[in-house]
Amino acid sequence: MIPRDSHLRRLSGLLDRHPVVGILGPRQVGKTTLARQVAGGRHGPVHHFDLELPSDLVRLQEPELALAPLTGLIVLDEIQRLPEIFTVLRVLVDRPDNTATFLVLGSASGQLLGQSSETLAGRIAFLDLPPLSADEVGIDSLDHLWNRGGFPRSFVADSDAASFEWRNNFTRTFLERDLPQLGITVPSQAMRRFWTMLAHSHGTTWNGAAFGAAFGISDFLMRRYLDTLTSALVIRQLQPWYENVKKRQVKSPKVYIVDTGLLHSLLDLADLTAVLSHPIVGYSWESLMISEVSANLKAAPRDLFFWATHAGAEIDLFLIHNGQRLGFEIKRTATPKITKSMRSAIETLRLDRAFVIHAGQHSFPLGDNIEAIAAKSLADALRI
Repeated sequence: MIPRDSHLRRLSGLLDRHPVVGILGPRQVGKTTLARQVAGGRHGPVHHFDLELPSDLVRLQEPELALAPLTGLIVLDEIQRLPEIFTVLRVLVDRPDNTATFLVLGSASGQLLGQSSETLAGRIAFLDLPPLSADEVGIDSLDHLWNRGGFPRSFVADSDAASFEWRNNFTRTFLERDLPQLGITVPSQAMRRFWTMLAHSHGTTWNGAAFGAAFGISDFLMRRYLDTLTSALVIRQLQPWYENVKKRQVKSPKVYIVDTGLLHSLLDLADLTAVLSHPIVGYSWESLMISEVSANLKAAPRDLFFWATHAGAEIDLFLIHNGQRLGFEIKRTATPKITKSMRSAIETLRLDRAFVIHAGQHSFPLGDNIEAIAAKSLADALRI
């Protein structure tokens, strides 16, 4: 088991401050393991319901009657199987004599869980649990993490072949079983084809018309497919940032497969050698670095943006952190440099600091408030 101490500390703090806490993340990312760890360190009774077990679903046929007598920590795993229970939780936590805290685990966003955020407004806090990061597995394992991705079972598999097999099985199970459980009726073969097409355009700007033409269906339906996979937490839509400037700015999101291991399996890239010889290599490495920046700065997905103009100026990643406007350009090269496009982004976005993340061995300044950061030194450089 790989320790996830920072997530464990944050989860413990949320449980101390909120009557309901939700852990959201893709299936098999480690939500249940984290819940068991936090439960083992708490005082008082712990009750666990796994909503994938028919016996536990039967116990919750009358959820208010089943949950009302319980005290302590109550864990409800795979909550997307029973989203209507959020209304019951609101009633229970609002009791004057309530002594229960609820920990709900879901493999879908709050929106897809049936307006849970609205039902429990002011009562629930969410912890987003992403795949493993380099800080958790060790920076010396960065290439291993890039190749296999951050799903724990894929990362710790005995061989690349075993990891690749696990990811292929995950994709099949996700499409054939998990999506239908979320109420999504798109045929699994159609969604598999769409997901694979997304993998081939990973890291590029969303073009619904092109996807619609390939499928022979409307742009609107294509966008529904995209939002479905985003809500199921396997796709990242990196939204564009807008500035009030006299430039035509890109308004469509960039689309990434959340986990590089899944990306590689969808493209039938069984090991790092195959990845390094594929045209997707730059975009794949870019998405890994975006995840690493997010993990190091504790930035939520909604706080991450890119910026681009139709004239070609762009920055791969933009966010505001502790009041500072930060921009990141990501290049899989050992000789990073400042480009004209980057200078335009720095000036237009009024960046306080800019970084070029690269694949070389050393970090060094490139100019005033502009630094080249070696990927393996990212954690040290981002202590800001």
